[in-house]
Amino acid sequence: MIDFNKIVNKLSKRWWKIIFKDDIFELIDPERKNEYQNYLDKTIYKLRALNLIIPLKSGVYIYPDLDDLKLNEIDLIEKYYLKLLKKYITHFVWSDYFISGNKALQIHLKDYSVQKKVHIINRTLDKKVKLWDYEIIFKTITWTEKGKKINLFNKFSKFVDVKQIDLMDFKISSLELALLQTALVTDNEEWIDLNLLTKTIKKYSKYFKKETFEELARFKFVMSFNRLKEISKNIDKNLYEVFLDIIKKNGWLFIGEGLRKI
Repeated sequence: MIDFNKIVNKLSKRWWKIIFKDDIFELIDPERKNEYQNYLDKTIYKLRALNLIIPLKSGVYIYPDLDDLKLNEIDLIEKYYLKLLKKYITHFVWSDYFISGNKALQIHLKDYSVQKKVHIINRTLDKKVKLWDYEIIFKTITWTEKGKKINLFNKFSKFVDVKQIDLMDFKISSLELALLQTALVTDNEEWIDLNLLTKTIKKYSKYFKKETFEELARFKFVMSFNRLKEISKNIDKNLYEVFLDIIKKNGWLFIGEGLRKI
């Protein structure tokens, strides 16, 4: 067990700045013995009293700089959101994950702003982490084949890119997979972001990989392909033909949304 001053010294050297209660416990005692629980609680109380850590929620803290002391919890969450996101991902699923859907597509567009909901596809964990009005949603993906439930994480993992943001690596859905995910309604409380889809298609229409879309078609993104067909019709004729061809090959019904309710 180390004394308080050594704990402060070690915390001050962490560029990460996001600290979980378990991190402090590990500094006190790597084995996290129950006998040191009382000392842990006293240490956290003292660190908070001296403004050496600021709580964001139960068990989650920031080691602040002088500017941070002037901010409220919401502003701190928004300032450190990407670090919080990376910290939670590493804590719960380590490297077996990828960010999907809207946030993945935004990252491809170099938009690193805070998203109300971020979906983290992973192998084993279904869990929601609430940070004020923001949610980090860890979810598994499965489908049923011949009466047997199959985890699709390994199958989708080949459609993943790594992007570096503020010296942190994030695994995200490939451009093609992120586009299909964003065009799919997976949550009754979420609307399809038509502007995001349109912006992405306009920017990357010449760079999408047809063979990747064809591989992903086996995962039955029926509504997504139909929606993307409609959106691309007046943007890029060649991309429209790609989506139309995939729909024909797979024998899917033509769904003429005409951009209604999508």
